Amino acid sequence: MTDRYAVFGHPIAHSKSPQIHAAFARQTGQDMSYEAILAPLDGFAGCVADFIAAGGRGANVTVPFKEEAFRLANRLSRRAERAGAVNTLTFDDGILGDNTDGAGLVSDLTRNLHCALAGKRILLVGAGGAARGVVEPLLEQQPARLVIANRTVSRAQELADLFGRGVTACGFDTTGGPFDLVINATAASLAGELPPLSPAIFTAGTLAYDMMYGRDTPFLAFARVQGAATADGLGMLVEQAAEAFFVWRGVRPDTAPVIASLRAV
Repeated sequence: MTDRYAVFGHPIAHSKSPQIHAAFARQTGQDMSYEAILAPLDGFAGCVADFIAAGGRGANVTVPFKEEAFRLANRLSRRAERAGAVNTLTFDDGILGDNTDGAGLVSDLTRNLHCALAGKRILLVGAGGAARGVVEPLLEQQPARLVIANRTVSRAQELADLFGRGVTACGFDTTGGPFDLVINATAASLAGELPPLSPAIFTAGTLAYDMMYGRDTPFLAFARVQGAATADGLGMLVEQAAEAFFVWRGVRPDTAPVIASLRAV
């Protein structure tokens, strides 16, 4: 019997996850299906329960259900515990919650973009769930500095205090700089807006990375004007999916051809 997987979100029609996982399954010879499921804003847990009852083996979770998925899981991986959010569920002896976002980001930066992170100065813009999910994997790469900037400084400070180890917090107007890597983890790009960042955070040697994909965001355009190199989050999307695929199936797919095919569309 074909093993069933899915991604839950609201909205979900735009998701590239079914296309990505179908490519992984073909590449690795896995007998599995993967679908996108629109969960009601007040009915996520019920949707998951129905999917499990119908034979679902695992699922990805996207906006706005990652924190609810964290609460739904009865077991958590260490990286999910640290992230405070879950994007990958495995339905085997209960519900195991995991978070592959940070691993996906680091894989994209180091493997696809050839951006070594050890000893680098990193600015993480935003202090919400997207930022929280990537702090620990970034710290594991041993950067020289990790600064978290947020409009509300207290939220950035809470996140910095949670991880410690030299992580510092500031407002958008006190970031200092320049940085080797600037990561936009805010929701501003969804609205076509630009966080009020200083041009001083960029140099010609900076990589500006936006977790948003599929569009040229104001953040990326602003960074290019300052001479920085830029990258969107498509590679992160594919890499976090590959990590989830590995969690479920025990085999790691080759992400390069999948990223290339999505870029070509």
